[in-house]
Amino acid sequence: MHTFRALLFNPMHIALLLTWLAVALALSDNVGHNATLAWALMGAFLVAALLTRPEPEAPKWPAAALLAIQIACGLGLVVIDPRSGTMPVLLVVVAAQLGVGWPLRTCLVVLLLVDLALYLVMRDATHHSRALFTVMIYGGFQGFALLVGHYARTAEKARDALSLVNADLLATRALLADSARDNERLRVARELHDVAGHKLTALKLNLRALAVDPALQARDDVRVAQQLSTELLDDIRGVVQAIRDTRGLDLDTALRALASPLPKLQLDLRIDHDVQVTDPAQAETVLRLVQEALTNAARHAGASRVSVTIARAVNGIDLAIEDDGVLRGPLREGNGLSGMRERVAAARGRFDLGRTAGGGLSIHASLPA
Repeated sequence: MHTFRALLFNPMHIALLLTWLAVALALSDNVGHNATLAWALMGAFLVAALLTRPEPEAPKWPAAALLAIQIACGLGLVVIDPRSGTMPVLLVVVAAQLGVGWPLRTCLVVLLLVDLALYLVMRDATHHSRALFTVMIYGGFQGFALLVGHYARTAEKARDALSLVNADLLATRALLADSARDNERLRVARELHDVAGHKLTALKLNLRALAVDPALQARDDVRVAQQLSTELLDDIRGVVQAIRDTRGLDLDTALRALASPLPKLQLDLRIDHDVQVTDPAQAETVLRLVQEALTNAARHAGASRVSVTIARAVNGIDLAIEDDGVLRGPLREGNGLSGMRERVAAARGRFDLGRTAGGGLSIHASLPA
């Protein structure tokens, strides 16, 4: 039900249905004894148009077959009723779908062939000059619809790319902020240990020397000062140790920032409580591996969920990534997967690829501490 509602209320499908209804109203009075064939072509066109996924990441052959059906139905309706002037409107719908999902050069070639066929059909049924005039008008409409679809898709791709870059910057900023805080904590710890600790040790030694002086040995204030200096030195050492004990970089925030611009992809992230990544280079490697896995799952595997698990290993950390997509054909390493393997190799780790039980991609990486 949810899928049907999403299909029906898609903005492009609403425009399609309104256009189809307008053509259907014009069709009812003009087809005569070819009414059955005309309505069959209208129905086939509507079904093919509703099933077409014009997005560039959609499989090309099904989309091409559905577009071919629409073109054939549109031209068939022109053959049945060449004088109405409304049947070629369906070919404008086809032009809009082409512009969204196909390269501009391919679209122009297809539309030129379609308009040539349209001209030949109308030339045989009408006067030569009227056929040429009609084709030129609808060619202009097709070009406008094609460019609107093309630039709408270009703007959408630019927006998606900008979102990914922004997420990358947010994730990197989170790691850099954590790294800067760790460096500042270490600096403060060193200052406390080297400066305050040194002076307190000297104070303690001086008080000890005073305590053995026969003239001061019986005074309570000297003994209290000696006790306070000892406690203060222990407190300083405790503070220094607490500052040095860091939980590592905040991988959770950084990784979730990467997934935020991918609303159709759900990230299931699990980081074991004993995992501590204090090396910024290692954290960046984990960040880039997960980033590439998310991109592959969204663009190539058709996945809706990606599971990321980071666990502590004997000599470092283990990273496991799985998606619920479906890999088509044999598993090949493209530029993205090869880049992941090179990053892990540069960190002196191990990198393995495989398939999940459902046919998705499984990635396992071990990174040394």
